[in-house]
Amino acid sequence: MAFNLVKFSREVRAEAVKTTWPSRKETLQTTGIVLGMVVVTALFFLTVDQIIGAGMRALFGVGS
Repeated sequence: MAFNLVKFSREVRAEAVKTTWPSRKETLQTTGIVLGMVVVTALFFLTVDQIIGAGMRALFGVGS
């Protein structure tokens, strides 16, 4: 069962032809959703961090 480079190349080309790419509109929409979720997640973790920090300062009286 030897590796056949020519056959492999043909199969890769055949699969590449089947590839469908999203439209510009779909790409921009998906990018917007991802960036929005990044902002929401960052705000969530900022809030959690601030709450934990406030709790630590209240318990131990240290921190800025």
